Amino acid sequence: MQPTDITAVNRPDLGAIAYEYMLEADQRGFIALLLLPIFEVMQQSAQYPIIPLESLLKLEETSRAARGKYNRSDYKFDFGNYSCKENGWEEVVDDREAALYARYFDAEEVATKRAIDIILRGQEARVAAKVFNVSNITATADVSIAWNTPSTAVPRANIYAAKMALRAATGIEPNIGACSKKVFDTVMLTAEIRDALKYTNPIEIGGYEAQRRILAQYFGLDNILVGGAMKDSADKGIAASLADIWDDEYFGLFRVSTGGPDLREPCLGRTFLWTGQSPQNIVTESYRDETVRGTVIRVRQDTDEAFVFTGAGYLLGNIIHP
Repeated sequence: MQPTDITAVNRPDLGAIAYEYMLEADQRGFIALLLLPIFEVMQQSAQYPIIPLESLLKLEETSRAARGKYNRSDYKFDFGNYSCKENGWEEVVDDREAALYARYFDAEEVATKRAIDIILRGQEARVAAKVFNVSNITATADVSIAWNTPSTAVPRANIYAAKMALRAATGIEPNIGACSKKVFDTVMLTAEIRDALKYTNPIEIGGYEAQRRILAQYFGLDNILVGGAMKDSADKGIAASLADIWDDEYFGLFRVSTGGPDLREPCLGRTFLWTGQSPQNIVTESYRDETVRGTVIRVRQDTDEAFVFTGAGYLLGNIIHP
């Protein structure tokens, strides 16, 4: 039964495609939701509590005399504000074209995947622009030897210096590294990395996922997220001009939430998801449009990708020198 042209209906069948696509998002180069995990909210906009740094590491007087009172916390929350915005995209599945190509592919499935890709690519670009930005992440330092100088670059020393600087400034130790695919490939070609791993974990015999795990261990991190998604900045009808969404200038170190319900957890940020309008990060719907004799596939979301504590991040710059 086709949906009418006046009612958009939820499509659980296409939602299953979206769910599978989201599970593979990091393998497709989308890392935004791994850096800023989903936090479900019931309101479109509101304040959220942030524990100020000066309240986290104080040595408090905890002794208690007989019949005396226990000392209590008296710190006040700071507050941030989120405001969810809707993003969406529609793809038309023409009845005639769907019939013509039915033996080759499912037109609705192809349209759904294309729409999901467009929405996730836009979300990726929003997060990358926020996170790889020295106006937001102010703890920064340039490496003295760019990592595309493979014979003399010292990436491990650079990473550990940044980790120690972040810990000294905030008491926070990063658990995640993030970089573009170009930066990842570049660091794996440095003499330091190749020499360090050539006897125990030769990088030549490991696939991409194995290399990522090995490098995370070498840098003392839980994970390294590699932003492989690209963008075409050329206007429609003009030859493609491709570039990485994540800037090759930086390698980022971050304390990332495990996705729990406590917004007071010191971490980089969250993706606030307004569940009243968008129960999942990707919602799939369809409706009938007889003016084009086709079914319109709609993919949408209602989110705000926001920082919780920008002090939970550190940007190493000058990673790839022109």
